[in-house]
Amino acid sequence: MKPSKLPLWSKRPSPLLYQLLQPPTHASSSTAHHVPFPPPSGPKTPPPLSALPTKTFLRSLLFTSVMASPLLRPCLSVLKYMVDSQSMLFSPGRNPLVNYLLRRTIYDHFCAGINETEVRNTVQEMRTLGFKGVILGYARESIAKVEDIDQTQSAEAKQEVLDRAVDEWKQGTLRTLKMSGRGNYLAVKFTGAGPAAVEALSRGDPVPPPRIQEAIWEICDAVAAQGSRVWIDAEQQIFQSAIDAWAVDLMRKYNRDDVNGDAPVVLNTYQAYLKSSTATLNTHLQLAQKEGWAMGVKLVRGAYIAHDHRDRIHDTKVDTDRNYDHIVESLLTRRYPLGGESGQLFPKVRLFVASHNGESVRKACALYRQRVVSGLPSIPVEVGQLQGMADEVSLGMVGGSSEGEVPGVFKCLAWGSTEECLHFLLRRAVENQSAMERTRDTARALRGEAWRRLGGGAVL
Repeated sequence: MKPSKLPLWSKRPSPLLYQLLQPPTHASSSTAHHVPFPPPSGPKTPPPLSALPTKTFLRSLLFTSVMASPLLRPCLSVLKYMVDSQSMLFSPGRNPLVNYLLRRTIYDHFCAGINETEVRNTVQEMRTLGFKGVILGYARESIAKVEDIDQTQSAEAKQEVLDRAVDEWKQGTLRTLKMSGRGNYLAVKFTGAGPAAVEALSRGDPVPPPRIQEAIWEICDAVAAQGSRVWIDAEQQIFQSAIDAWAVDLMRKYNRDDVNGDAPVVLNTYQAYLKSSTATLNTHLQLAQKEGWAMGVKLVRGAYIAHDHRDRIHDTKVDTDRNYDHIVESLLTRRYPLGGESGQLFPKVRLFVASHNGESVRKACALYRQRVVSGLPSIPVEVGQLQGMADEVSLGMVGGSSEGEVPGVFKCLAWGSTEECLHFLLRRAVENQSAMERTRDTARALRGEAWRRLGGGAVL
């Protein structure tokens, strides 16, 4: 019998192909934070990434390897050009070929879908993988300003344009809430409400314009009625002082046990890379205790380092990591990060550890479990990462325990048309570039899973 022909491989594989084919290495000290937590006990548990369906796994392997390689820079340039270009040739909304290529590549890796059917299917997939739920956001963003509106229009016509932007944002956000379902989180960006919101936030207005405030209240009422929670995303520093003021007012209104027994409903985002973050959080905690409402804290490192004033950001990543972990430890042990007034009680707080840093997640979960097991007072805590990023951290947590000692794990997703998601996708690419070592750790974990599957024949 004539032997079958072997596939012909080029003598010099491409750099990416070579990288994909290499067995995982363990030389990097940073791989320590990819040990699944909590450590398995009893029968041997499967590796975290083994839960990924083959199609999803292969896409993650490809894209994470690209993002961890020198190819990221030219890919980032192309994506940025698409975002800024007004040409029909590069518009996914007007060029079907560009739309198809983006949909089947980076969009499917990071986003939930373009319509309700796709989004609901993605949410169900996340639950099938073992996640407690999702954080869902509408990707459409407004970067326009009031002065961009046609100044030849009458005052009534200008106001109609502003109001229409607010109404479209409100309706899109309410649709997003319904897609996510009970028990999940709704992610909200205030700038999405259009030029009027951008202008008010830029001025630092302590309260939103009436139309925007009514829309925000309607959204929060719907969130509470559905049994979900809403977190207010952080944005660039030019907007952040007003965002904090608006968010505190919402927590003051909705995070009371006499209003909602499952308070807090509203969470504000605190960026640990800002030098002022600990003081801001400390002030809000004291305010919550004095006024009798619950604090909702979503803690991130920060995603706008390329746009914000550098002198307001911690000098080194080590300083940011130290600040992040200090805030988490303070909240879980029910202490004010900068100390409270003498004899001051600690308010009701809920913490969401939003981090791709495996070490920070491990520390937070270890401390939480230690306090629960020891019967010490703590606070409710959940953790989450973006879809398509740090899956080895997320899935390692999902498989950790069935005894309620590990926080619930969520995946954060955006939905919308390919064109609406371009800004979101660009930020994800920039984030991977600025955290290259973390991305390489994920790529190493994925290559390790690839070798395991090849050895067992699962991929073949």
